[in-house]
Amino acid sequence: MSKKCVIIGGGIIGLSSAYYLQKAGHEVTVVDQGSMDSGASYVNAGYLTPSHIIPLAAPGVMQQGIKWMFSSKSPLYIKPRLNADFLKWTMAFNNSCSEKNVSKAIPAIRDINLLSRDLYSDIRAEEHFNFQLKKDGLLMMCKTEHMLEEEAHVLALANKEGLPARMLSAEEVQQKMPKADLDIKGAAFYECDHHTTPGEFMEELKTLLQAKGVQFVKNEKVTDFDTSSVTLSNVKTASGKTFVADEVILATGAWAGELNKKLGLKILMQAGKGYRINSETETGITLPSILCEAKVAVTPMNGFTRFAGTMEIAGINHNINKARVEAIAEAVPRYFNNVVISEQEKDEAQCGLRPVTPDGLPYIGRPSKWKNLTIAAGHAMMGWSLGPGTGLLVSEIIDGKKPSLDLGVYNPDRRF
Repeated sequence: MSKKCVIIGGGIIGLSSAYYLQKAGHEVTVVDQGSMDSGASYVNAGYLTPSHIIPLAAPGVMQQGIKWMFSSKSPLYIKPRLNADFLKWTMAFNNSCSEKNVSKAIPAIRDINLLSRDLYSDIRAEEHFNFQLKKDGLLMMCKTEHMLEEEAHVLALANKEGLPARMLSAEEVQQKMPKADLDIKGAAFYECDHHTTPGEFMEELKTLLQAKGVQFVKNEKVTDFDTSSVTLSNVKTASGKTFVADEVILATGAWAGELNKKLGLKILMQAGKGYRINSETETGITLPSILCEAKVAVTPMNGFTRFAGTMEIAGINHNINKARVEAIAEAVPRYFNNVVISEQEKDEAQCGLRPVTPDGLPYIGRPSKWKNLTIAAGHAMMGWSLGPGTGLLVSEIIDGKKPSLDLGVYNPDRRF
């Protein structure tokens, strides 16, 4: 039976949900508070990364974050502030930085990444899209023996989970990128990873969805709902518009926390800001690479190279912190001797907000409080990787089908 589905949020998660819901025959409206052409879905590194099996909340991360708190250029910055939501999240994040959480998260992250990675290929073939989709793998580049040892440990875990990966010497990495002037000790190479140019996919997907009858409502902030005891019947915006809904999908990313309060949900979420610098200069970089010590991602996209990184948990804002942009720019020539990021490229840097849960796993599923609400948020740095997979799961939830994955680990009602 066709349902009226209102999706709040027009990023990769919202649009992926719209794609699978319209394929299932539902009437879909996407409401977004912005113009649907910027933010984390557009400025990310473009990775499809089954290799990223370790969640952000892992042993030692909180202690390292406290040390990095005093450096404006650190890869992870958590701004201390007297805010009840932030303090609850911080306590829950600290509790989640455990081996138990990592063990729980690894298979969950692997499975949804593999599902989503393959769905990108399926969508590209079925819809005759032309977006860049390269299946070249991912390099985890290391400048020190210590980091090589750490990456070798993660690689062993990945191999154990069935993910093809191997360690490479500096010479072997150089052979893979002969035009790059490298200064590294070696790298872990994950053959299972793919990469894309995000803006291309987003534009093709928006065009297709509109042609299929999906309605986009831009620059409208959802502020309220009409409710019965357990059902959301109407979605309301700040300008006074009302949308009738049989099903509501909350895919607002970093902004989910605000609507959670309106809905009486106790979901913990913080915004984690990331930055990107684009360069059209020839770099010789032909393979996606993460600069491990610096925590900077490098992606050869269609017509340019993208340098992205940092996790800045400092509330919801789009202020550009020049020091953090500079940290990305300074890291690159330490690994690539021939690459220098220009002042103009740094001045044109952009940022996006990723929604971060305390345990590093997204919320996907129905909260017990509302019968017709589905949460799809909290994907942190993996939002791009997990978009189509999450969209398919949302559609299966709404249609009452057996989900492609066990949703228990993503339960929005879980406690930390």
